[in-house]
Amino acid sequence: MSEFVDFLPEIFSAFGAISIRKMFGGHGVFHEEIMIGLIADDMLYLKTDKQSEQTFIALDLPQFKYPKANKFVGMSYYQAPAEALEDPDEMCHWAQLAFDAALRSRK
Repeated sequence: MSEFVDFLPEIFSAFGAISIRKMFGGHGVFHEEIMIGLIADDMLYLKTDKQSEQTFIALDLPQFKYPKANKFVGMSYYQAPAEALEDPDEMCHWAQLAFDAALRSRK
């Protein structure tokens, strides 16, 4: 794993335990066995839904997109704010948004 991936449990420490698993050439970030984020090219993207995505859009945070059939497909994950990667208390807020979105998506 990269240094960035190794660093994430520390930055999520105020939120709670996470596990990181390799997936599709990147990594998934899980809390209580629920995927709340993904890592691609050493960038963290957090789970969103209709209720939370405007919070990310308002900060002009990019959506995770992947190439498929000569176009890009957006997923319900947006880049974590830089401030959250510097402060476990700030990450706690963003991780909770992602966890709540993931829980709502399961219903």
